[in-house]
Amino acid sequence: MKVAVVGATGLVGKKILQVLEERQFPVDELVPVASERSVGKEIIYKGKSYTVVSMQDAISSRPAIALFSAGGSTSLEWAPQFAAAGITVIDNSSAWRMDRDKPLVVPEVNASIILPEDLIIANPNCSTIQMVVALQPLHKKYRIKRVVVSTYQSVTGTGKAAVDQLFNERAGKEGPMAYKYPIDLNVIPQIDVFLENGYTKEEMKMILETKKIMGDPSINITATTVRIPVMGGHSESVNVEFENEYDLNELKEILTNAPGIVIQDDPSTQLYPMPLWAHDRDEVFVGRIRRDETQPKTVNLWIVSDNLRKGAATNAIQIAEYLVEKGMV
Repeated sequence: MKVAVVGATGLVGKKILQVLEERQFPVDELVPVASERSVGKEIIYKGKSYTVVSMQDAISSRPAIALFSAGGSTSLEWAPQFAAAGITVIDNSSAWRMDRDKPLVVPEVNASIILPEDLIIANPNCSTIQMVVALQPLHKKYRIKRVVVSTYQSVTGTGKAAVDQLFNERAGKEGPMAYKYPIDLNVIPQIDVFLENGYTKEEMKMILETKKIMGDPSINITATTVRIPVMGGHSESVNVEFENEYDLNELKEILTNAPGIVIQDDPSTQLYPMPLWAHDRDEVFVGRIRRDETQPKTVNLWIVSDNLRKGAATNAIQIAEYLVEKGMV
């Protein structure tokens, strides 16, 4: 099994290498790929040194799978070229997510939609992934009518420049600004650019991707996405209205038994999910589970997950694991 990691020197690329090793994915030969300025650099995987190669050299080496984490424009240019060579691309960017012909996959929710001929598979937005993992089992039981979500997203979702900005500010040092405003001791109610409807691109990603992944365009979703000065993961306050009435204990039991979810919900001991505890974990943590007392058939959830792992690297590798299990690569 020859595996290419495109964007191997970036935050998500490094996390992909870490998760590949931790999950013991069957990598017989690793092909690290990055931009021209990084070609020739050395990276370490499982104690062995590998030389970063160019896109064209990676295609020529014919890996079975290419895990892309190099940005949308790179994916638009290069993913079709990898696919044309018979290489299955799992792409972390937004480039292919809303393409009608490309599956958008969270394995716990909809891995079965992948067909052998799908050579470009889209990995959803990080904040969408953790939400749909929790929503899907509830949708199957009670049918979701409407979702109101507010997110509290880690600076790691922006990348290394934002992490550097946070720690520079915390240390009182001058440095480049990843954001227009300071992030330490602040929250920024904007993630990505504003669109004509007043929503940000990140908010519309959550809205549109959730409908596609869950296969139900009738679900009404509204989102507000906010950047906060934390590491470790994204947090979400999610208000869910169902078509059918629910029993709170049954709902908790459904989430407890759902794949990929850990329940942390005990007000008496102040147990609830936090990015501090989600850091470097693959699970989606759910807590503060309580009935919305202002209207029927509605529940409040607090959902936290490591955005670099389940929100990016781990989800992509779980897709690759599914492909191997089904003999598609």
